[in-house]
Amino acid sequence: MVEKVFVGNVTHFYPKISVAVIELEGTLKVGDKILVERVSGAFEQTVESMQIEHENVKVAEKGQAIGLKVVEKTREGAKVFKVVE
Repeated sequence: MVEKVFVGNVTHFYPKISVAVIELEGTLKVGDKILVERVSGAFEQTVESMQIEHENVKVAEKGQAIGLKVVEKTREGAKVFKVVE
């Protein structure tokens, strides 16, 4: 059974480099599978890398804002969930 756990909201999206800024409400790690839900649908991807203040990090905690390369366009207000199988 697949479960999804809310981890944060997209607060900004940079379309030219396909990077979303996510304000975290939970912990996120490199290797986690995430689901991004937006008005126009949803997409899944694996977190391959993320940055805080242009520094690569392996783990980010609640309260931090991360930059994350995304595989599809998104926008402010999209909800991000961690997929737990």
